[in-house]
Amino acid sequence: MNRPTRIIASAAVMGFALATPAFAHTGVGAHSHGFAAGFLHPLMGLDHMLAMLGVGIWAAQLGQRATWLVPAAFVAVMIAGAGLALSGIAMPMVEVGIAGSVLVIGTLIALGTRLPVGVAMSLVGLFALFHGHAHGTELPGFAHPAAYGAGFVAATALLHAGGVGIASVVRRQAARLPFRIAGAMMAAVGGGLLLGA
Repeated sequence: MNRPTRIIASAAVMGFALATPAFAHTGVGAHSHGFAAGFLHPLMGLDHMLAMLGVGIWAAQLGQRATWLVPAAFVAVMIAGAGLALSGIAMPMVEVGIAGSVLVIGTLIALGTRLPVGVAMSLVGLFALFHGHAHGTELPGFAHPAAYGAGFVAATALLHAGGVGIASVVRRQAARLPFRIAGAMMAAVGGGLLLGA
């Protein structure tokens, strides 16, 4: 078995092993209020966290204007998705969309896929709709929507910035292998999540 095959196989095993606890973010607000509940929500679910870090990493891989436009598109559409949920508008297959985002973004990172900025923004925007709807749906009944929203927007922006920072450090070392490994692992987790969804 050659090295790339071993890496992909290891990533797949990790993906299936991590798939079950990945949806543990449900009910985050039980002991939090407003901003804290919103801030913790993206951090408590492996699916949200990986997708948001992944958006930052992929945006940095794309470089130039995409470094900030792609994460900004994610945040903007995520807010719209939360608004849909708070308005009582249902969305089908939200967990499938979230799991799919982890799989697709991981694959884009692993392959170093370059897309036009507008296409990249649209793609992450589609995924952000699912993430935002999940955030809005899980709004604790006692949390103020604006404070809760500010919390998950802040956490998302920090995760995006973390992804950009990680990618910047790796790029300075002119190394592609870490991107391939991280992307393959992320995609494997996404595949496991899709099976669980």
